[in-house]
Amino acid sequence: MSILDEIVEYVPYNTQEELDKKIIIDFLKNNKDGFYRENLLAHMTASAWVLNKKHDKLLMAYHNIYDSWSWLGGHCDGDEDCLNVAIKEVKEEAGISDVKAISEKIFSLEVLAVDSHYKKGKYVPTHLHLNLTYLLEADDKQELTIKDDENSNVAWFEINEAVKQSNEKWFRDNIYSKLNNKLRNFYENN
Repeated sequence: MSILDEIVEYVPYNTQEELDKKIIIDFLKNNKDGFYRENLLAHMTASAWVLNKKHDKLLMAYHNIYDSWSWLGGHCDGDEDCLNVAIKEVKEEAGISDVKAISEKIFSLEVLAVDSHYKKGKYVPTHLHLNLTYLLEADDKQELTIKDDENSNVAWFEINEAVKQSNEKWFRDNIYSKLNNKLRNFYENN
């Protein structure tokens, strides 16, 4: 099944997801370069909500560009296997190897505005991240290491405390809180 088919089949959790799903589907149908950051308007990304094996902690990274604790993830850069991208990004950004999917299905989706910034001395214009989030699991006994060009810290937090760590109000109130609410629903239904 193609990633576009997976997105089409995805059942939105709330109005934000319902409207963002329409944007992502329309964009992918009309932009052959939607998985490449060379598309300066928008491109696909994959993020991870990473739980430890006991499912009582979340893994977060202190993101250099956003100056905040945040989820892990990154650009698809041509890879349409978004779950694979999310797992790869967690391994790279946290320096760990024991990471797996709790579910291979899309856990959440969102359209995220990214303000213009400089990365590695190069100007990056304001654009959108068309993001798919996956629910992953990692061993919290693994040694964590930072990825200097992306983050300055990586740590495990109690699930609700993880959301409070973010100083990005919109993410904290609308994305991370939503993910934790969905997490509670996920365990009630599985």
